[in-house]
Amino acid sequence: MKRREFLGTAAGAFAQAETPSRPNILWLTCEDMSPNLGCYGDPVAKTPAIDRFAARSLRYRNVWSCAPVCAPARTTIISGMYPTATGSENMRCLSKMAPGQAMFPQLLREAGYYTSNNAKEDYNLALSGKVWDESSPQAHWRKRSGQQPFFSVFNFLITHESQIRSRPHKRKQDPRKVRIPAYLPDLPEIRQDWAQYYDRIAEMDGMVQRTLDELQADGLADTTIVMFYSDHGAGMPRSKRWPYNSGLQVPMIVHIPAAFRHLAPQDYKGGAWSERMVSFVDLAPTLLSLAGVPKPDYHQGFAFLGNKIEDEQEYIYGFRGRMDERIDLVRSVRDKRYVYIRNYMPHRIYGQHLAYMFEMPTTRKWKEAFEAGKTTDEQSHFWKTKASEELYDLDNDRDEVHNLAYRPNAEQKQALARLRAAQHSLARRIRDVGFLPEHEMYERSRADAPFTMAQDQTRYAASRVINAADLATLPQPPSPAVLRTYLGDGDSGVRYWCALGLLRQGLPAVEMAAEGLRMCLHDPSLSVRMVAAEALARYGTAEDVDPAIERLLSTAHAEVNDVYIAIAALNALTEIGAAKLKPYHAKIALLPLETSRVNERMKGYLGDLIRHLHQISA
Repeated sequence: MKRREFLGTAAGAFAQAETPSRPNILWLTCEDMSPNLGCYGDPVAKTPAIDRFAARSLRYRNVWSCAPVCAPARTTIISGMYPTATGSENMRCLSKMAPGQAMFPQLLREAGYYTSNNAKEDYNLALSGKVWDESSPQAHWRKRSGQQPFFSVFNFLITHESQIRSRPHKRKQDPRKVRIPAYLPDLPEIRQDWAQYYDRIAEMDGMVQRTLDELQADGLADTTIVMFYSDHGAGMPRSKRWPYNSGLQVPMIVHIPAAFRHLAPQDYKGGAWSERMVSFVDLAPTLLSLAGVPKPDYHQGFAFLGNKIEDEQEYIYGFRGRMDERIDLVRSVRDKRYVYIRNYMPHRIYGQHLAYMFEMPTTRKWKEAFEAGKTTDEQSHFWKTKASEELYDLDNDRDEVHNLAYRPNAEQKQALARLRAAQHSLARRIRDVGFLPEHEMYERSRADAPFTMAQDQTRYAASRVINAADLATLPQPPSPAVLRTYLGDGDSGVRYWCALGLLRQGLPAVEMAAEGLRMCLHDPSLSVRMVAAEALARYGTAEDVDPAIERLLSTAHAEVNDVYIAIAALNALTEIGAAKLKPYHAKIALLPLETSRVNERMKGYLGDLIRHLHQISA
């Protein structure tokens, strides 16, 4: 059914129905918080309001946000689609939605709901048409017309990463009582950040209570379904921005009043737990199911509430793309016990320098301890290059520090194969466009949406490109001779991954394939050129280094090239090393720190990269 047809059908049906037949829906959301609540068993958290709310509601134990950072996580929610399918996975990009697709508040509005958002949006998809009736710090259900049903969001910023590190701060929580994850060193500054994190959670708890009190005062508590959740995991390094359970698991608590208990799942009971696997891609279809609006065929999630509850899925999925100024590609998947991580850029360290993340005292002190040789193996892991695959047993390793992927027992080997297959299956089913470099994705899309482009086999041979990525980054990679043969492939996505595979293997591989990589410096694809240039600058002969660095520097000029390829060039330059960069210190200083050729939210990324590059080349 086409979008206009099913909306017309729904709106017509609702026009004849009485307003009380449809629930109001209220979302109470916070930021950067794992399930660190008293009602989730955290002995440190002071959350009496949320605990009382949970005592009369259903708590979900297995919820993932899909993305471990705000913009792509919120993009997942608003679209009902994986950002890896819509070209919106990269932090604060601005992709188009395909024709016929809409953000779910638009579907609710057209079905008669008043929609208000107070107030964060931060979507990686451009708005098309009117999405909310109001989206502002003043937005409220009280502005609706008469008894019109409403969907309202109140987002509490107080738990955001920026509020954990803000100083001065009058501490309430005792730092000695907080639990430090095994991947972090136990240092006073780190305990301070975690204590402040719990202080902010306590403040947020009061905000939740005030909003619930408003609902009660307006006489709406008995006709409103209320949902509380966080946008992704805790705002600490190796939680936020990382698609481990530590970065993706969030609390979710749902209250369904008696009048609408027929919209609840079978396991609904006040104070109970649901073990259902839930993902943020499920939220849009769930909202439509609660409101009685048909689910559009492009939604990729599964409703877990309402009159159209769908079957529980065996797996939930996560991803990591470009995080602010740093390029990466990670996919993850979990079942109720194991988490599988697939790193497609294992030649990069986990803890790449990301300016915003390094504002957190925890990050700086952790890095200093590592460089001083004062961290354990588990604590050092973040500052080293990645494993291609990771497998963690959440029943026995809550901090995900013991990678089972390389020495699994029989049961773990079976789990590894299952989860690996699930990750591959999703990538192919949704035609994951994240396997194309960001610049390449937009070049292929041109005037179309990335989603539209990805459905066209002539523009995106998804299986071939994903297969090339798998081949190039396997735990046991193929010989350089095999990868070298693909440098002449007709698909630039395949050439990109094979060049990256040679770079990943280092000096011997680059030496063997040097002539092919030199030819790639003139490849029609700028993305292929950047990988070849980095490989030759790092591992080529003395005659290769200067031309390769010059190629990267010229491409890093964002007033000449688009910002996505400039960011790729600057990322590559960062990896070359201070000694080779030193002669180019003055040229680096001449690169533009900003460009008008990018959306406002991304403007700072060039400057962050160039300042860091200037510092290491000094």
